Amino acid sequence: MLGIVRQKVGAKCINSSVKQSLPRTLDAARRFSSAAKQMTVRDALNSALDEEMSADPKVFLMGEEVGEYQGAYKITKGLLDKYGPERVRDTPITEAGFTGIGVGAAYYGLRPVVEFMTFNFSMQAIDHIINSAAKSNYMSAGQISVPIVFRGPNGAAAGVGAQHSQCYAAWYGSCPGLKVLAPYSAEDARGLLKAAIRDPDPVVFLENELLYGESFPISAEVLDSSFCLPIGKAKIELEGKDVTITAFSKMVGSALQAAEILSKEGISAEVINLRSIRPLDRDTINRSVRKTNRLVTVEEGYPQHGVGAEICASVIEESFGYLDAPVERIAGADVPMPYAANLERMAVPQVEDIVRAAKRACYRSVPKSATA
Repeated sequence: MLGIVRQKVGAKCINSSVKQSLPRTLDAARRFSSAAKQMTVRDALNSALDEEMSADPKVFLMGEEVGEYQGAYKITKGLLDKYGPERVRDTPITEAGFTGIGVGAAYYGLRPVVEFMTFNFSMQAIDHIINSAAKSNYMSAGQISVPIVFRGPNGAAAGVGAQHSQCYAAWYGSCPGLKVLAPYSAEDARGLLKAAIRDPDPVVFLENELLYGESFPISAEVLDSSFCLPIGKAKIELEGKDVTITAFSKMVGSALQAAEILSKEGISAEVINLRSIRPLDRDTINRSVRKTNRLVTVEEGYPQHGVGAEICASVIEESFGYLDAPVERIAGADVPMPYAANLERMAVPQVEDIVRAAKRACYRSVPKSATA
């Protein structure tokens, strides 16, 4: 225990010098963001596909309505006209069929990008994704690479019922051989999709339908055609000292809103955008928890065997001595998604849920006995 105290003291000495320069850094970031170009997540994905197809003739797209209809969500808009039907291939409604074709094409050195209209439909093709794409490199002793991307909207949208509202981050994140990415912002979408297409291994790319039309500030560096983000590296969206909040995809926005509310009550939250589900950036998470001594995980998926559960296990294994409060998990309700709008809202994590969890972790919530 004394060793941990020493580590804390040393860490605080280091952090004090960092904090002195932090206000200047934040001011510069605010000035930059106010002048930065805005880009929607939809346009970020479209531009990433366009540039990677232009740079590498082995990259091609396939899926339902990706060509003539220009994508169910217009992610592939304009690409059929530019690259032709050989590289932007409309498929029948048969996920098992076109996913198998994509994996076979990757075996032969092409770089397919397979679009699922929703990741719920990927269940029709899960044998190809897990047993063919994810395992072939290992089972061939490294002789076969499978450079393929499976992309599309994941998680809850609005009013689409139980069969179309599932989050597959934990499903695919549990499978060795896959890389699993979940972008939040336009920068995430552009940089991670480019990295996924260039990667020699199969990548599951989990987007969010409700984020497609959201605009984010984007820098000239991100707009450069050579830009890509490292797979397996999280981003600290907001620095703080009292509690760590981890989130991915749409929940990053909710975590940032919660952090703003908490700041007005004197709680400084550090928000981590995971970006990568597998590999998971355990180092960044544990460094943050060792600084804040508290953890709240946020995800839309089910709580049992979820991404948050894995993060909690990692922190317990590596940073247990630094925790000053029990870890808090915020997740979707452990039920099939209701169709009714009022029940759907109750089944999906809300900003107020995150705020309450952070307050509990900081021992700032009102005891239940006081409200009885």
